[in-house]
Amino acid sequence: MNTRMRKPEGMGHITPQIGLTLAIMGVAIVLFATEKLRPDLIALMVLLTLVLTRLVRAEDAFASFASPAVITVWAVYMVSGGLFRTGVADFLGERIIRLAGASEWRLIAVLMFTCGLMSAFMNNIGATAVLLPAVVGLSRQTKVPVSRLLIPLAFASLMGGNMTLIGTPPNILANGILAERGLPIFSFFDFTPTGVIVFAAGIVYMVIVGRYLLPVRDTPDAPEKEYGLREYVSEIRVPSDSKLAGQSLVESRLGADYDLNVLGIIREGEIRTWLDRDTRIRPDDLMIVEGALKDLMRARDALGFEIEAERKTELAQLESDRAHILEATLAPRSRMIGRTLREIRFRERYGFTALAIWRHGELITQRLRDVRLQFGDALLLQGPRRRMPSLQEGGEFLVLEPVKYELRRRHKAGIAAGVMALVLGLVTFADIHVSTAMVIGAVLMVLTECLTMDEAYESIEWRSVFLIAGMLPLGIAMGTTGTAAFLADLLAGVLGRFGPLAILAGIYILAALLTEPMSNAAATVLVVPIAIDTALGLGANPQPFVLATVIGASTSFLTPVGHQANILVFGPGGYRFFDYTRVGALLNIVLLVAMLVFLPMIWPLYP
Repeated sequence: MNTRMRKPEGMGHITPQIGLTLAIMGVAIVLFATEKLRPDLIALMVLLTLVLTRLVRAEDAFASFASPAVITVWAVYMVSGGLFRTGVADFLGERIIRLAGASEWRLIAVLMFTCGLMSAFMNNIGATAVLLPAVVGLSRQTKVPVSRLLIPLAFASLMGGNMTLIGTPPNILANGILAERGLPIFSFFDFTPTGVIVFAAGIVYMVIVGRYLLPVRDTPDAPEKEYGLREYVSEIRVPSDSKLAGQSLVESRLGADYDLNVLGIIREGEIRTWLDRDTRIRPDDLMIVEGALKDLMRARDALGFEIEAERKTELAQLESDRAHILEATLAPRSRMIGRTLREIRFRERYGFTALAIWRHGELITQRLRDVRLQFGDALLLQGPRRRMPSLQEGGEFLVLEPVKYELRRRHKAGIAAGVMALVLGLVTFADIHVSTAMVIGAVLMVLTECLTMDEAYESIEWRSVFLIAGMLPLGIAMGTTGTAAFLADLLAGVLGRFGPLAILAGIYILAALLTEPMSNAAATVLVVPIAIDTALGLGANPQPFVLATVIGASTSFLTPVGHQANILVFGPGGYRFFDYTRVGALLNIVLLVAMLVFLPMIWPLYP
């Protein structure tokens, strides 16, 4: 085999255009890594910079918004939304999960298999979000700590996406770049053989080795955390001459002026937790309130109530047939991200009181109304059971309990499953382009009322769409300026002496490292052109080098911020930042070895 890299024309030195493209790439990577700006905003800045520096024509840059890859991505989100709204994903997930039993290794294996299989046909974050409440419920039933289950769940969604063309944006983007270069593209199931091997290797690793590296972490509703809340929960007595007597809860302004949450009222020996803003405070009521001591003392001096010296009520006693303590997290596309509970009038809107917020391994209990919510936060809430549907249906929060099927359009589940089957049939047997087939599926989901048009728009992860569209012109610039060929020449010069497998490994590692600070889509746009030019320079087939790229770009295992699926389970699992690194670093190595062994068998490196 000829492993000598041919030198592309004009690649003897760095031209001004190559230098400028490399500078734009470098600045973009730094901005992604620092997280000072949103990824989609960074991508748009990259697009504008390429146009203003004339590295890419304006019409070519903005045409990326209408590229088949971008259209396929938003259509996939719509079709996934139909599967979610009709309960198809819930039904499949919970039926398979029932097979898991109570054994930890079986739980991990079945959960990963379920999530990965779903992720092959819907977006990764959607598959994780659908199963998250069921996994938390399973943890409580089996007494297996939820922190032992949620990292495998998130990792499985990332690996499962490798099994089909629509499973993850890197696959769609890579196919689009191959098409633009006039090279053979992948069909829908061309990804399946390597994807199945990677997925199987990941499950075996997690069951045999990885589960021993998984942490045992506290979560917001863990019994140990009740002790952390106790110092903020007090009982106060309302004498007849107190300013509180006769007032409603909203008139008392205990929350607005003193940052105190009323969790319950003990009246005539009975704990009443089904409270609303109009509940009246009576003389001799014993009120259970949550708040800092300084705020409690300030309110006592102003309102004239008495603080009971010994609190006798435990948090568990606030549970009743009408009231419930539950855990929730922000949904992937929640509009509450970046807003405070006070701004969204959380208690008035949903009827629940926030007891605590679990963030980055820390329990926040003070001034919760003014804490700006972040994706990945887990909230411990207390409120009336009858208001739970408002939390579940709004699309802003994921209640970490098994989803109630009556909240879905169950009677449309068969139609939604049929639409998905039709899409697969069109792509596989009718030779219709995947973008066209997915748009057909999205339209049919709306026409058959599996979801409304507004819900279809809400299902789209617009940040990902703009991120992909904004970064695609950088891939164009890398090709037209010779930057991809230059980097391919550099890669071959460093690793070429060790043979093509070493170059294949280098491409995988490069994509895997870039996906952590950037995103799998952005990493794919940067590395696929390099992979293609490297393969052409070696006289090799581009397909295996592109597959190495997309597999590497999907291995966001080292940090919680590498992928939204990781962030989603961060709060509910009570994880710390390096929990992901401890489990994911060795998994990356396992997948690298599996890829080097099996990829050349399935996709020969040379014609």
